Amino acid sequence: MIFSIIHTTSYKYDNNVTYCHNLAILKPKDFIGQKLLSYELEITPKPSFLNENIDFFGNTVTHFSIDKQHKELIVTAKSNVERSFEIQEKNEHLKGDKNITLEKAIEKLSSFSSEIIDAKQFLLDSPFINKISSSIKEYAEVSFKKERSVFEASKELMKRIFTDFKFDATFSTIATPIEEVMKEKKGVCQDFAQVAIACVRSMGLPARYVSGYIETLPPPGKEKLVGTDASHAWFSVFIPGFGWVDFDPTNNQIPKNQHITVAFGRDYYDVPPLKGVIYGSGNSIMKVSVDIRPAKD
Repeated sequence: MIFSIIHTTSYKYDNNVTYCHNLAILKPKDFIGQKLLSYELEITPKPSFLNENIDFFGNTVTHFSIDKQHKELIVTAKSNVERSFEIQEKNEHLKGDKNITLEKAIEKLSSFSSEIIDAKQFLLDSPFINKISSSIKEYAEVSFKKERSVFEASKELMKRIFTDFKFDATFSTIATPIEEVMKEKKGVCQDFAQVAIACVRSMGLPARYVSGYIETLPPPGKEKLVGTDASHAWFSVFIPGFGWVDFDPTNNQIPKNQHITVAFGRDYYDVPPLKGVIYGSGNSIMKVSVDIRPAKD
């Protein structure tokens, strides 16, 4: 599948902004099973400074500044991405056994190979996932048993979050603690991913946050509307001897062709699509539109 993705974020300000500096993490990744065919970033007003680099986690980050007065900022990322879960799956068969037990996985994590050392950074506390509570650990222990495979335990955790938690776009913000999400059993994809990561880390396993997109399909016989897709988030678990495996608790599915990966991080704090600082006063209104559809020949 080749997808065309248009992600537009706009800010309208009450008063003129004299200067802003921003970073954007909007460029999809390249890996086996996902190929970035084209990418362009359109910014209005035109930036006085723009620079693209790779961050600590291997994500593409664009820094830009605007030093002239403006009352509106529009950032549009346009991408064409080829997605093939079939190629990704064939490659995974060459990696090793993804069905090792939790006990064996913990044992393997004690080695000092470069792959293990790199993965173990995702065991540590992160800005939005820290001081993991006993309630989260107890929730994780229902699925994770030392003699059970990490893959099956993670898959069950994904399903339980999908079943136990209610999707509620009005409940949380990026600052809502995962403890509150855990207590109320509701939130959005970002919250569900971070609860899952906290659960996996409480078991002594590395887990990371994945940001990207998911194509939503219209009802049968209906035409897809522009902007009905959205930024999305899920979690990934490191299985020693095999590698990273993704799980989407919002939809109770292992990501395949409809999921497009943009960035990896410890939690949302590391990979926001767009953030920055402005010099100005008054309020602002942000609007986000995402459209994903099969690219035309």
